[in-house]
Amino acid sequence: MSSEGNVQVRRDSVAGRFEILVDDVVAGYADYSDGTDGVREFPHTVVASEFGGRGLAGELVGEALRVTRDENLRVRPTCSFVAGYLEKHPEAADVA
Repeated sequence: MSSEGNVQVRRDSVAGRFEILVDDVVAGYADYSDGTDGVREFPHTVVASEFGGRGLAGELVGEALRVTRDENLRVRPTCSFVAGYLEKHPEAADVA
C-alpha cells in the first residue's frame, strides 16, 4: 500500500477500466475488455507522472487481477506492465 495519501482502487465498468485514486483523484488506470471466451484482456496501464514512483501501478494491477480471479476469468496480459507483474508475482500468475 502506498504511504502517501488515501489510496483506493475502484472499477469503472462503463469505461472498462480499473482506477487507482489518491485522495479521491484518479492517479492511474488499467483498461480491460472481457471477451466471450472467459478471458479479460488488459491492453494498457497508466499512472500519471506526478504519482509515479509510489508503487501505485503494482497496487492497481494486483487488485485488478484479484477481482478477475474472483470472477473466474483468465487474463490476457497484452500490457507489458501486467505481463511483468505476473512474472514477478507467481501467486497471481494462476489467472494467466
